[in-house]
Amino acid sequence: MRRNVIDSTLEDAYYRLLEAEEELDQVRTTVYAAPTLTIAILISTATGICAQGRGGGPPQPPRVAAPVDLTGYWVSLVTEDWRYRMMTPPKGDFGSVPLNMDGQKLAQSWDPAKDEAAGNQCKAYGAAGLLRIPGRLHVTWQDDSTLKVEADAGTQTRLFYFGPPQGQGGDWQGISTASWDRSRSPLGFQFFGAPPSAGGSMASVTTKLKPGYLGKNGLPYSANTVVTEYWDRLDVPNGDSLLVVSTEVVDPTYLAQPFWTSTHFKKQNDATGWNPTPCSAR
Repeated sequence: MRRNVIDSTLEDAYYRLLEAEEELDQVRTTVYAAPTLTIAILISTATGICAQGRGGGPPQPPRVAAPVDLTGYWVSLVTEDWRYRMMTPPKGDFGSVPLNMDGQKLAQSWDPAKDEAAGNQCKAYGAAGLLRIPGRLHVTWQDDSTLKVEADAGTQTRLFYFGPPQGQGGDWQGISTASWDRSRSPLGFQFFGAPPSAGGSMASVTTKLKPGYLGKNGLPYSANTVVTEYWDRLDVPNGDSLLVVSTEVVDPTYLAQPFWTSTHFKKQNDATGWNPTPCSAR
């Protein structure tokens, strides 16, 4: 498979973003420690719900109140962990995933044929690992309080509820609650030539997941996993837009510590290249 290529007009600004990744990781790690981050987002969501109807007239629905537009088609920019994302690593290659002893033992027993026989081809396409699989996203509003994110890889759909969540969970995508974070970008700079931005991102917490894989080679996560994400849109002066999803995976069953990733996408003008495909266990 060929590596995604960033067009020349975006490259200079984009690599300034990559140079700031260390600062981004430090901010996310320091400010958003696992329990504090999850609790903060849940409180923020609950506060937004409880505040409805209090003075100043009815609150705007989340779709209208959005500080950033995440909708549209987005294509993966694979600029890191290339060999772990563009191909299936061999069994036992954990990379930077901090599996504990139980997690390592289970990963060593990975057998894709058994997953196929059991109808579990989608174990790597759950919410904790889906965005790391290269492909395209289609982001739309299902209604005024629910953001829908479709992935053509594995033909998966995630729903982010800004109000009371629907469903019971227990499937690959679990239950995701969301809220708007109106703070400025943690990167701490503006792209050259770009006007000042008020900033803002979507914060989400996903729970009640069906056990799955953090990588295509059987790196496990359990039903106890909590996935916390920040969805930031960064607009570049030439008119291009980037989507940066900062993710924290906490799993007391199979991880020795939280697992952090930062996954990048570039916005497309249309649905070119959109190609829903079935899950693959290999």
